[in-house]
Amino acid sequence: MTSKKKGSSGRQRIRMAKIEKESHRQVAFSKRRAGLFKKASELCTLCGVEVAIIVFSPAKKPFSFGHPSVYSVLDRYRNNTSFQQQSQPMENTATRSELSLVLSQVEEEKKKGEKMRKASEMAKWSVDEMSLLQLQEMRYALEELRNTMVVPPPSYMNPMSTGFSCIYNSSYVHASS
Repeated sequence: MTSKKKGSSGRQRIRMAKIEKESHRQVAFSKRRAGLFKKASELCTLCGVEVAIIVFSPAKKPFSFGHPSVYSVLDRYRNNTSFQQQSQPMENTATRSELSLVLSQVEEEKKKGEKMRKASEMAKWSVDEMSLLQLQEMRYALEELRNTMVVPPPSYMNPMSTGFSCIYNSSYVHASS
């Protein structure tokens, strides 16, 4: 014996008439408007066309979609100019302003990089060429930097842990000079 599966009634044809209930009408409008704008966007992307859509909700609220913008499409429609004449200069202007912004950011980054390179060259110290006073100043500066850091000092910096402590002990430095 075969059992019949009870399925859904599937997609059915909707009668084209005004939806009487206001809340249902508002929901249908919102869904249809989103679908309409999505299709217009796909049309722009796939075919490279200019589109402007203006719809008013049942509550008399305007909604619009336009590519590149509603105003540019309306101006073109009003002036009846060709696609090439209207859109090309607009794209060039937008592209040029974006390009100049990016170029100015690149120049700023180059300047920052140059300053950092110069600072790193100046920071190269040769301990062999430093005097005792310069070495002590460097030691105090490094200790101050270490104290401001949250990270505990490594074990070789601890005077009690290794034989390297004499290097960092100021009394030893004075005695050897």
